[in-house]
Amino acid sequence: MNQFRIRMFAVILTLCGAMSSFAQASDFTLNDINGQSLSLSSMRGKVVVLDFWGSWCIWCIRGIPDMKKYYEKYKNKLEIIGMDCGDSDEKWKAAVKKYELPWKHVYVPKNSKVLDNYKIEGFPTKIVIAPDGTVLKKVVGESPDFYEYLDQYFISH
Repeated sequence: MNQFRIRMFAVILTLCGAMSSFAQASDFTLNDINGQSLSLSSMRGKVVVLDFWGSWCIWCIRGIPDMKKYYEKYKNKLEIIGMDCGDSDEKWKAAVKKYELPWKHVYVPKNSKVLDNYKIEGFPTKIVIAPDGTVLKKVVGESPDFYEYLDQYFISH
């Protein structure tokens, strides 16, 4: 194998992320917007979308209308957990209120291992988790791929 192919293989592995689909989702317990503990394991039995975002992220904000549309479309079949990253507590709560985000929200403090555990390298990042806790899909950036995946998943399940 020549050097170019080796480098390309390394780039592909990096872009795919070390967290592959079909791995078990890492459990966490974080405070929700009301100060109550919320753990991922409490959502077992449901499809869960972890939406890593921040009010400072223009692509996260631009994706809100589509997220709202898909939340309405599938709210009886899935739970979305907004995973706020990089905001102060005040800015996070103000953004949830300003954009009228109807799903669950937790605050990811700077000292949390959640970003490392999920290999978050860009925002927004959306991770789809099956009812058994298996990671099904990871989408970095605001992309129609995420919404197409949800449609395909719910058509087949």
